[in-house]
Amino acid sequence: QVRLVESGGGLVQAGGSLRLSCAASGGTFSNYGMGWFRQAPGKEREFVATITWSGGYTVYADSVKGRFTISRDNAKNTLYLQMNSLKPEDTAVYYCARRTERFGALNIMDYRYWGQGTQVTVSS
Repeated sequence: QVRLVESGGGLVQAGGSLRLSCAASGGTFSNYGMGWFRQAPGKEREFVATITWSGGYTVYADSVKGRFTISRDNAKNTLYLQMNSLKPEDTAVYYCARRTERFGALNIMDYRYWGQGTQVTVSS
């Protein structure tokens, strides 16, 4: 049974940084593409970043490009999202998700497994 558990969220001032982690268990983590999504109050869940099974290729939403970095440590079965230069509009619940394919994807429907989310709040 696949389980994804996010951690690292919290309250930070604008311009600050946070590092989110997603610990995976069940299945073979290193075989699958992974992604980060976020959902702000009253809004739909949106794509943030995705990474291939090897970590060799990444894609970012335009809104976070240059500020966020997705990475993975397959030996530790863990996905990361380093978030720098945070803005109030980054405030949301952040979710990690796993595909059943090796490559990443931008569409929510392409992900099979989801974590419970971690809250990120950026104050102005």
